[in-house]
Amino acid sequence: MLAPPGGGKGTQGVRLAAELGVPHISSGDVLRAEVAEDSALGREVKAHMDAGRLAPDALVTRAVLPVISELDGYILDGYPRTLSQASNLAFDAVVYLNVSDEEVSKRLLARGRADDKPDVIKERLREYDEDTEPLIDHYRDVLVEVDGERDADAIAADLKTRLLRPRPPA
Repeated sequence: MLAPPGGGKGTQGVRLAAELGVPHISSGDVLRAEVAEDSALGREVKAHMDAGRLAPDALVTRAVLPVISELDGYILDGYPRTLSQASNLAFDAVVYLNVSDEEVSKRLLARGRADDKPDVIKERLREYDEDTEPLIDHYRDVLVEVDGERDADAIAADLKTRLLRPRPPA
């Protein structure tokens, strides 16, 4: 799932995973679990979080790859976030929820989290543009782009139609 922060990756990822009967794996949840377990990896992640930085690619990869390597199918949310993280990863489909910066800002400000301030949101969107948008071209052959500014039910219905089409008999 590719989308800017607040773009609906989690909402649509959970729904799609339920529809497909596969787990929804959020890189943020994986990292937070490592921090909560106070593992060596979690302590490294926490140091970056406490400093207000995103965890480096190699660290996120060390956390996520062991989780997905055991699975036959999954919906991956928030990973890969950069071309570096995407190396050696192939997917059947990559969902891109296309959401404008204005809509993202509106959604994030409405959630009311302490760190959802206009200047922080602007920086997150800058990082997204720089780091994540190149993945759109990288995965162009398997990209399923949808209008992410619609009602969540309309997006889910669109994804279901486009991703769960019956396959023609062999």
